[in-house]
Amino acid sequence: MGILFKDYETSGSGIAKDAPKKEGAALFFQILFSKGWFLAGLNLLHYLFLLPLTLGLAAISFVKNTELLIIILIVLGLLTAVTSGPATAAMTKVIRSFVIQKHTFIFRDFFKAFRTNFKKAAIIGLLNIFIYVSAGASLYVYPDMAQKLNNKLFYGAMIITLSLALVITMMNFYIWPMLVATDLSMKNLIKNSFVLAFVGMKTNLLTFVVCAIIVGAMAALAIFYPSAFLMLIPLVPAALICYIVTFNCYPLIQRYIIDPYYTSMGKVNPERINDAAAVEEETLFEDMGGKEKPVEGSKKRKPKKIS
Repeated sequence: MGILFKDYETSGSGIAKDAPKKEGAALFFQILFSKGWFLAGLNLLHYLFLLPLTLGLAAISFVKNTELLIIILIVLGLLTAVTSGPATAAMTKVIRSFVIQKHTFIFRDFFKAFRTNFKKAAIIGLLNIFIYVSAGASLYVYPDMAQKLNNKLFYGAMIITLSLALVITMMNFYIWPMLVATDLSMKNLIKNSFVLAFVGMKTNLLTFVVCAIIVGAMAALAIFYPSAFLMLIPLVPAALICYIVTFNCYPLIQRYIIDPYYTSMGKVNPERINDAAAVEEETLFEDMGGKEKPVEGSKKRKPKKIS
């Protein structure tokens, strides 16, 4: 009956202080399940900064004046373009804290990161929009030119453009976490993210495939089950993708960027301060977690029968 009715008077052996820490997939799902609702809240915060563009697209159905509609779309599109980058940086800041298992106040840290990283994040966000719009346009422009001019070299230009977009996507895996974790200049952010895009190619390609599957699933929902798409888009995709990217790629930033910086000063990376053997502390009492003998609860006496 121990499965259904637990004996809360019996204590176990405790948890050892030096118990092995979870890594890899076990740690990934542990954080994901423990922070699931927080990720949904972060996604909603991020979505609020994309809301102007959503409203602009909705305006297409009820604004009949073409000139007014164009003005609305331009204004709301520019507003979204400027704020989407800082919102992405703010979301990355909080999720990075989840990944390195540091305490964070979600709303406070989100809006603080939004303010402090606004300039650089807005520039990066605008550059990304320009690059991805150009890459998307290449899917139409180059094939059209190849057919009209009967020159297949334009297909090669399209492949080069899409390959550059893939490299820039992998650079994005690193530029956002580095932006919120370091004080690097824009030049060094771009240079380091470019190098890490190739150094971590195996990790980057795996991350890209997983994120592409999520984006593809959301696109399929938008086409075949629009109601489900509208229900999930404020709560799931952006934060989940950001978590996957940060979990997979931030360790490379620690290894190649942050750790060498502190090592050069003879210090320990503060993000690793809780790692085994990183810091030795004097203690008055030894931690006996995992070593204590289980304490049995008191045996209950059977009540005497009354004759």
